[in-house]
Amino acid sequence: MRIFHIHSSGVHELTALPHHLPEQGFVWIACARPAFQLRLAEIQQHLQLLTGLQLVDLHVSDLLNAQLPSHYDYTSQYDLLVFRRLGTGNGDSNAGPADVPPGPAAAAAQPAAPATGKTPPRRGGPPVLRRIDTSPVGFAVFDRVLLTVHPPDCLVRDTYATRLLAAVPSIPHGDVREGRPSPVAGSRLPTSPADLMLRVVNLMVDSYLELRRELTRQLDHWQTELLKPRARYVNWTSLLEARLSLHALDETCEDQRSALQDWIDALETWAPPDTPAGLRELDLLKVRSRDVLEHIERVVHHVRRLEQSTETAVQMHFSALGHRTNSIMRTLTVLTAIFLFVIMGATDKRAPAGFAPIAIGLCLTLIHLISIPVTNTSVNPARSTGPALFGPAIALEQLWLFWLAPMAGAVLGALLYQGLLADAPEA
Repeated sequence: MRIFHIHSSGVHELTALPHHLPEQGFVWIACARPAFQLRLAEIQQHLQLLTGLQLVDLHVSDLLNAQLPSHYDYTSQYDLLVFRRLGTGNGDSNAGPADVPPGPAAAAAQPAAPATGKTPPRRGGPPVLRRIDTSPVGFAVFDRVLLTVHPPDCLVRDTYATRLLAAVPSIPHGDVREGRPSPVAGSRLPTSPADLMLRVVNLMVDSYLELRRELTRQLDHWQTELLKPRARYVNWTSLLEARLSLHALDETCEDQRSALQDWIDALETWAPPDTPAGLRELDLLKVRSRDVLEHIERVVHHVRRLEQSTETAVQMHFSALGHRTNSIMRTLTVLTAIFLFVIMGATDKRAPAGFAPIAIGLCLTLIHLISIPVTNTSVNPARSTGPALFGPAIALEQLWLFWLAPMAGAVLGALLYQGLLADAPEA
């Protein structure tokens, strides 16, 4: 658990939960989910001292639920936002040593792993797909207190805490209009618990924006492989997992958008502050909320475009396969018909003796030159059967084509010869 006092003069990390609110600024209480469960009574007691009220039981259950989707709820005294961040898949299995106080309580908190001893199965496919696992982060927003409940492995808290502690104030003491500039360009101190919540949420949304770039590169690679005309695509399992992951990501982002939209709607119902500084702070909250919502919508739109482009690539792949099959069928049929026509003509009793091998050999050479780019040359079903039985699976799958087309071509060639030359008079 980490506790911060954030005010216009800077940020200070506290060593223990305070018993009363400071004169200026607000308090941020950030703890992991196992630590929150372990120290729930203590946290509720200090919330009573700081705010005059405690979390209701249903909201405590929401904060402890690691499977809860993103959503927003409120009471007359505080707001509750649950937002799912990108996780590692097994982030809620154990508490980190920094999240549990030392002593006997730490020993009691260690058996946090499932009683069965089984670990959740890891997601297959490329590493980028395993990153789509998500975990909820809960925010309880009071007037001057922000309580956040994170997964134990959540880096969002530590990342933003480091950013806060590095901030260097520069505005006059007591001015709470917009916070203080940080050494990091564009970074400012939050002015309220709601402002801090939105900044942390925005940090989590940025990770989704980075993920979509990796997904785009991975799917572009798969699309390139799908559209190669002479290569067989075999990575169907990973592609299916990618499509399922994109669908899950779409649902996650939709829940995020709905939760944040509910928060924005709730902001419109807040009573207007009496001071210009308060009005400015409320306006900044609305602006930042809309900005975070816009980032989420960008992720949603991009995910849907990826789904559509992936589906299009699959359809183009099978269309190309169908076109290639038709091309092979036509080529084998026509070449077999011509070959049989030449064989029957060269071996006819009316043909000059001794020239049949030359005519047949030249015709076979021409067939090879024409058909190598299309079928790797196989007008003999028996010759096609051997490589198919001992070669790759795709050869066996296409063996029927190399039987059907030559037989159809042989019938066509015989009919053509019978109709054109069978009854011709001898020279």
